[in-house]
Amino acid sequence: MFDAVLLVMLIMLAISILVGLYRAIQGPSMADRVIALDLIGIMMIALIGVVSIYLETQAFLEAILVLGILAFIGTVAFARFIERGAVIERKRD
Repeated sequence: MFDAVLLVMLIMLAISILVGLYRAIQGPSMADRVIALDLIGIMMIALIGVVSIYLETQAFLEAILVLGILAFIGTVAFARFIERGAVIERKRD
């Protein structure tokens, strides 16, 4: 029974990733695309967590940490780009 619940969760997470991908491509504004990419990152973390539970292993936990850090850095970089027009500002004298 527990395996069936995990498989249903995997299917639902995969569908939500596809919906987020559609929103990232079709989003009307840049902010919608950034939110969709953040959603995809969070759903990937959840997907890896469910796969880790399903396979009864702790081998994927480091991947969850790395993906979380990369998703956070990507969201911050996109937010800076939307706000200022550049991620890294260089002052030229």
